[in-house]
Amino acid sequence: MFKLTSLNLNGIRSAATKGVEAWIAKIQPDCICVQEVKAQAADVSGRFEVLAGLTGHFHFAQKKGYSGVAVYTRHEPSDVVVGYGSEEFDAEGRYVELRFDTPQRKLSIISAYFPSGSSGEERQQAKYRFLGGFDPHLVGLKKKREFILCGDINIAHKEQDLKNWRSNQKNSGFLPEERAWMTKLLDERGLVDVYRQLQPTATDTAYTWWSNRGQAYANNVGWRLDYHLATPALAALARTESIYKGEKFSDHAPITVDYELAL
Repeated sequence: MFKLTSLNLNGIRSAATKGVEAWIAKIQPDCICVQEVKAQAADVSGRFEVLAGLTGHFHFAQKKGYSGVAVYTRHEPSDVVVGYGSEEFDAEGRYVELRFDTPQRKLSIISAYFPSGSSGEERQQAKYRFLGGFDPHLVGLKKKREFILCGDINIAHKEQDLKNWRSNQKNSGFLPEERAWMTKLLDERGLVDVYRQLQPTATDTAYTWWSNRGQAYANNVGWRLDYHLATPALAALARTESIYKGEKFSDHAPITVDYELAL
């Protein structure tokens, strides 16, 4: 089995103080895709280059304390792609792709962090620009490679993906345009929402993010914002999934999928 985890850390240094390294060592994933590293190369050097025995490959944001993604792996990649070709969003540290190529197969594991529009209209418009540019990137990639994209997508796709869907229909993360983008990605572009393939009817057990306001976590008033999005052949190899809520490393919960796959 190939165990693949995704987790928005909300700061790697913060998550480290909450026990994330011990948990990673315990579950022993083959790869863990992380988002919101909120660190620079100098912060990572000598401390977070290796995490629980896994080697990290990073895309840092230019702005300090902001965004940033990584893939930690126990397997040596054949290539590492940092950024996806967008001047605006590559500066924000939102994409790193590890390639594990053999003569028989071209395979990528991607960690991506989609923008949030919750801070206001300016960032919502940036989010739309990201979605508009990222769609053709994924379409082009799918023509050449098999891949699993893990990340904080910042979109709850359907009503079953968040607790209070009625009152959030005009809020970023559940806007009609965002949800339509996800529908197009799945229905027309042919990618697979791996969690939903394995758990098509789950509701309150599917949430991966909770607001820090009020008692959202205690009352499980959550959203499903973290995904494994895979090309069909890889999605067909997914066997089991789990969302870990035994400890709280950040405002997101890690989602792990086991694939019947050997690198």
